[in-house]
Amino acid sequence: MESFTQLLKRIIPVKSLSLLTPPYHFLLAFLAALWYWFPSRGLVVIGVTGTKGKTTTVELIRAVLAAEGCRVASSSSLSFKIGERETTNEMKMTMPGRFFIQRFLYDAVRAGCTHAVIEVTSQGIIQFRHRFIRFSMAVMTNVHPEHIEAHGNFENYIRAKLDLFWRLPKEGIAVINGDDPHRDRFLAATWAHKAIYTKKSITSNGNVWLIENEQADEDGIGFDIVSLRGQYRGHSVPLHSALYGEFNFYNILAACAAGISRHGTLEKIASGVEAVCAIPGRMERVLKDPFQVVVDYAHTPDSLKAVYALLKKPHARLICVLGSTGGGRDKWKRPIFAGIAEEFCNEILLTNEDPYDEDPQEIIDGIVTGFSAHARAAPKNVRTIIDRREAIRTALRLARKGDTVIITGKGAEPWIMGAEGAKIPWDERKCAEEELAKMQQEKTASLKRGRKRRKEQVYPRET
Repeated sequence: MESFTQLLKRIIPVKSLSLLTPPYHFLLAFLAALWYWFPSRGLVVIGVTGTKGKTTTVELIRAVLAAEGCRVASSSSLSFKIGERETTNEMKMTMPGRFFIQRFLYDAVRAGCTHAVIEVTSQGIIQFRHRFIRFSMAVMTNVHPEHIEAHGNFENYIRAKLDLFWRLPKEGIAVINGDDPHRDRFLAATWAHKAIYTKKSITSNGNVWLIENEQADEDGIGFDIVSLRGQYRGHSVPLHSALYGEFNFYNILAACAAGISRHGTLEKIASGVEAVCAIPGRMERVLKDPFQVVVDYAHTPDSLKAVYALLKKPHARLICVLGSTGGGRDKWKRPIFAGIAEEFCNEILLTNEDPYDEDPQEIIDGIVTGFSAHARAAPKNVRTIIDRREAIRTALRLARKGDTVIITGKGAEPWIMGAEGAKIPWDERKCAEEELAKMQQEKTASLKRGRKRRKEQVYPRET
């Protein structure tokens, strides 16, 4: 099917193709649902959309539902899970094509699942991948500029996200971030019941869930979730999570609001959240001492800034490995990344990420334009190392006791995307672990050589 699509792109004029593409995708979505007998009718389907935090929120909602005794399927950029069976998502596609997602839901029904949680992307929406899936709930995490090259502008991007909420049935539930600047558009976009989660007290006709007594450190976050309005009004429950970072307050609260809106109990929801100890490639700590090494998927300016701000410590250095996606994707982000890295990081290593058909050096040059004139004139702490493994190796060898090395952009993705669709196997965490092991081996060998030299000095060989 993909080769046929590529053939059409070559032989049909661009203007004609742009007219034919929407009905083509719509027809495929319908045929897929028809072929698998509209499997979503046998499930409670929850769609999670937004710019940041979708994958983490999907994993948390899955855990919350499982704690309630539900049999759950989930689809995300990380993996596809049906009950206890899990397969890694190796597609480099968060929301797979129509036949795949309908087959996934069909398999979930056959496996006895009652609920499915799906990560829904704006690009999937404009290609109708969400159509003919009966969503009972839609969750909005947040909205920031992203995938502008695919949508044309930020307004079209927002409208794509809104489409998921427009199509909710009246008896459905819309779970919305009350602190997002675009919340009112999402609230107005649906007739469904509304559940709002927030760190501030707001006025709304829907159920409102609030965070109080926040606590955060390197071992995780804790807070009380409080009901301001609705079924549990006045109730609160303390909650602790091994996930850390300001952004995870919102991801956890979104999952709690989703679980409670499905009539879950506060205590079981809290136990579900607490069962999630880590999300692969999301603020994943590879090493804690003598210096810290963290891998994160951050690939937008807001998420990059949030990660750097969280990890920046007084009297210690922050060393970053930074790249940007190629293939013409969101070129506007590249210079912004440089400014953020310059603000927070003491050592900056610019490297390859997913170049696709672009020259990796040109991508890095696009990042470099965002550094201040002073940094460009004397880039003592900026290094360009195209080879990603070598860049990680260099970053780790620069680190001293108390420093933090943060590697962003790939997270748990299993590939580096090259020219002409090439997929180069990659594991960011494994790469860092291997380089750390080499450093330890070199250190051990050096100590042995030192002991041997000292021994020879004390007990010189007889001649």
